[in-house]
Amino acid sequence: MTAASGFKRIALVISAVLVLGAGLLTIMSFLISTDTARDAVKAEIRALAGLEPVLGGPVSFSFFPFGSVSFDDITVGEDAAGHKALTAERLTARLRFFPLLVGNIQVSDVTLVRPTVNVLLEQGGKSNWTPLAATLSAALQPGNERIPSFSEIRIDNGTVVIRDDARATAETITNIDGSLAWPSMFQSFAATGRFDWRGEQIDANFGVNDFAAALNGDPSGVKLRLSGAPIKLVFEGKFSTRLTMKVDGTLSADTTSLRDAMRWAGNKELPAGGFGRFALKAKTNLAGGNLALSGVNIELDGNAAEGVLTYASDGRQMLQGTLAAEGIDLTPYISTVRLLAGGEREWNGTPITLDSIAGIYLDLRLSAAQVKLSGTKLGRTAVAANLRGGQLTVTVGESQSFGGIVKGSIDLAKSQAGADVKAQLQFIDVDLQGCLGALVGMQRLEGRGNLSVNIEGSGPSVMGVTKNLNGFATLTALKGAVTGVNVEQLLRRLERRPLSGGGDYKSGRTPFDKLIVVLSIADGTVSADDVRMDGQSVKIALGGKASIPTRDLDFRGTASLVPATGSESSSFELPFMVRGAWDDPLMLLDTQSLLRRAPAAAPLLDAVRDRRAKEAVRTAIDRLVDNTPASAPVAPKTEDNN
Repeated sequence: MTAASGFKRIALVISAVLVLGAGLLTIMSFLISTDTARDAVKAEIRALAGLEPVLGGPVSFSFFPFGSVSFDDITVGEDAAGHKALTAERLTARLRFFPLLVGNIQVSDVTLVRPTVNVLLEQGGKSNWTPLAATLSAALQPGNERIPSFSEIRIDNGTVVIRDDARATAETITNIDGSLAWPSMFQSFAATGRFDWRGEQIDANFGVNDFAAALNGDPSGVKLRLSGAPIKLVFEGKFSTRLTMKVDGTLSADTTSLRDAMRWAGNKELPAGGFGRFALKAKTNLAGGNLALSGVNIELDGNAAEGVLTYASDGRQMLQGTLAAEGIDLTPYISTVRLLAGGEREWNGTPITLDSIAGIYLDLRLSAAQVKLSGTKLGRTAVAANLRGGQLTVTVGESQSFGGIVKGSIDLAKSQAGADVKAQLQFIDVDLQGCLGALVGMQRLEGRGNLSVNIEGSGPSVMGVTKNLNGFATLTALKGAVTGVNVEQLLRRLERRPLSGGGDYKSGRTPFDKLIVVLSIADGTVSADDVRMDGQSVKIALGGKASIPTRDLDFRGTASLVPATGSESSSFELPFMVRGAWDDPLMLLDTQSLLRRAPAAAPLLDAVRDRRAKEAVRTAIDRLVDNTPASAPVAPKTEDNN
């Protein structure tokens, strides 16, 4: 017998079987009624779920091309209050072929078309599905009289609605396509498919090792995987629901943008700046509404840290934790904070919005070996951030920065005025050039010292806050220098030749033994209560006021040469004024004092006793001593100048 003839015989046998099966199905279609098929399928569903399905529409029974029974308008699990656990537009049960040939109706699988699952959450982690799960668990016990023949339910365009009336929240998951399967006599359960939630499509895989134990609320192994554009999440561990929900296992999650993921999850918009690439892996323990993460490895915007985190959602959402990192770059989170306007001459007038921190509760402690803040690098730093009721408090426990120690706190709170700001900071034995350069952009003070700042203010913008600032600041420095000016050289030249002019005094340095600065702030105006610099050859005393909103100053002072030890000569003193913008002030020497010291100017002074010639002569004298450079603005007239 050739191979070709063998294939022909096999084909004839298969054809004969199909013809015989079709004939038997034709005969059975007359012997099995629609009511019989309907009752058999309902019995199968009752055997699986222990629940009686309610049929609100017609039933159709088909034998070709495969045996199937379809029900329209299905309801399962309706309670006394009228809440329906499950509804579906259609339920189609596909029948097994060979049992149907002998008149035995067995369901192969079930398809739910456009089903809707309603979950009503209750206190203690229970829901309207809790009693249904108990009924289902009892139906699946080994001693049950009848085990259902089918082991798969397919979902076509389903919807899940989850409501929590106590918290007035509701979530809707749509376009669910997938399958539910229990292939090993209910010892395991698996759900696979995809769904749409908040405009994003998510692929999901869920598996339970012991389905019957899980329905009883006993511990069972579980695996969950969610994958979509907003986030990827994987959990593997155990869970139980007896008394309350408990989950233990390992959780890992990552996303290309934490900001987008939080927005997608329904949380409020995060503050501007940063919150991009995010990854998390941790041991997870969930009990009730409290989530504890231990052995946490977290990455955010390139920053990596380890520690523990807890999250509570009972009544309010609260995140607590302690993290440690080798190095942290905070630049992305302050990159959008602009104190100055675009021209960098005026304070920013853009309204301060703190809506993003309202309703968030945070208590986080962070320590790092190194911290980068824009262009500033800090040493070992311990920081605590506390956010409650729209008030943010950042406490610096200790920061080894600028060669010394930094301590203090900064408070930011939403108020009727817009924002309340408060800062209490102490800089102990720090490098003044680096510290003041980072704080206020002033890098002309060398040496080490202590700085204390205590200010508070409120307003709708940064400009508004500066107009209402109050507080004080003190600075004490030893063995340092003021760079950019050599006061001793200037004074000695003027002592010898008072009419020689100031010349180029914006170079060199003026060393000091001790520097004391005491400033008080009221409504945005700074008063120099005590400003003294003592050196071996020069002493300087300064007083006056400065405006924080307009960023200018008006100080008057006296610079004097210290007589040599044992010298009987009196010290040379020169009054001066410092006026203009505080980032580039203009120093003006006292012209009258210089004239009084110049013998050649005495006859000239006598000649201009009358008031009419005084202004013209004064202008000529100013040009003579070169007291007002051509590029600098002329100082305003005052009575003292007259």
